[in-house]
Amino acid sequence: MAATASSLAEDRISRGYIYFFGSFGGILFGYDIGVMTGALPFLQNDWNLTGQAGIIGWITSSLMLGAILGGALAGQLSDKLGRRRMILYAAALFMAFSLACAVAPHGGWIFLGFTRIFLGLAVGAASALVPAYMSEMAPASVRGRLSGLNQTMIVSGMLLSYIAAWFLQHLPEQWAWRSMLALAALPAIILFLGVLRLPESPRYLHKKGDIEGARRVLTYIREPEEIDEEMASIREILESESHAEQASTLELFTGKYRYLVIAGVGVAAFQQFQGANAIFYYIPLIVGQASGSDATNALIWPIVQGIILVLGSLVFMAIAERFNRRTLLMVGGTVMGLSFLFPSIINAVTDANPMLIVVFLSIYVAFYSFTWAPLTWVIVGEVFPLRVRGRAAGLASSFNWIGSFAVGLLFPIMTANMPQELVFAIFGVICLIGVWFIRSRVPETKGRELEDIERDNVRA
Repeated sequence: MAATASSLAEDRISRGYIYFFGSFGGILFGYDIGVMTGALPFLQNDWNLTGQAGIIGWITSSLMLGAILGGALAGQLSDKLGRRRMILYAAALFMAFSLACAVAPHGGWIFLGFTRIFLGLAVGAASALVPAYMSEMAPASVRGRLSGLNQTMIVSGMLLSYIAAWFLQHLPEQWAWRSMLALAALPAIILFLGVLRLPESPRYLHKKGDIEGARRVLTYIREPEEIDEEMASIREILESESHAEQASTLELFTGKYRYLVIAGVGVAAFQQFQGANAIFYYIPLIVGQASGSDATNALIWPIVQGIILVLGSLVFMAIAERFNRRTLLMVGGTVMGLSFLFPSIINAVTDANPMLIVVFLSIYVAFYSFTWAPLTWVIVGEVFPLRVRGRAAGLASSFNWIGSFAVGLLFPIMTANMPQELVFAIFGVICLIGVWFIRSRVPETKGRELEDIERDNVRA
């Protein structure tokens, strides 16, 4: 491993390059979250799936099923093989199965679903690896802002998929959705080529005994006077754990790390069970149901949501180090919950315009975009102790994808059997429960070294 790190570090690598490609995996994550939003209406018409809520839910959510396993496996393997190498593997896997999805046989919803499960392995891996890598590369003073790059990449990937759907919508239906799915291979190729020059995380290198390699990487991303102090902090934590056995998954919730693991995993789970991806996956169908029009005519709405998400991610990067993590999460969660609850309340009092729900969904997306969307992955990157960071980050990613899978699978079934306003009201209640969880279970991590968070919060 030392030789590998040395060869990677022969030429000085700029901070900008490291942070850009270190977070670029979010593009893959985001594109595949968004691509089915545009592709699904055309796929539904091409395969005559109108009214087949279960099949639509399966095709959409199968990606998340693979991501559950991908996040857990990537977290464990990254502790053995390194963050950088696992990101490379994820990019290659993503490229291969994006193309496989695009050539699914006509009517082959089972084939497409299982292919998207394998694609989900790569998406889940990226969702676990990028926050862990970025948190270990970023200095504490700007870690929230730089980790927020991951969210900017995710929502940029989503917006790109929406724009691609807009431009491809005039193709014949079978070529429109296939082209949208195939284009996902392009960012995977860019990521693979970019990561070839990325250095490994200094904390991982130090953990594996490559002390010189760890110091060399720190020279790229720290000021000279900061290097010795950070090396000492890393060494202190590693020495305190050098005689401990590797933590098992069960120990994460029963041992001394339980408090921090529950905090990180809980935040990741709540982010999805709050229902955000119901909007991102199904907004054309939501608008179509509210307005009575065909979903293929509502593709401008994903672009509107995508622009809100990108602007929100930029707002977060501007305010990330000005407000506490907990404050932003609680304010965001409260507004998000009320945005879901108000349509039901208004409809119970008066006969409102059905499109009112879209207005409130836009308010939800706006607050989600600069609070829960980026801060979930900031918390996941900051809160876990080094000894269990890879495994715990993978577990958090898996719980996040479990929530995403459940929402993606059940939302079309729920809206087929109850009013949309009631479905979103259920999500609104979950948002408010999430606010309680942040207030009672999640420690503040803003502006603190990862090692300090561990010292103060690990239970003896």
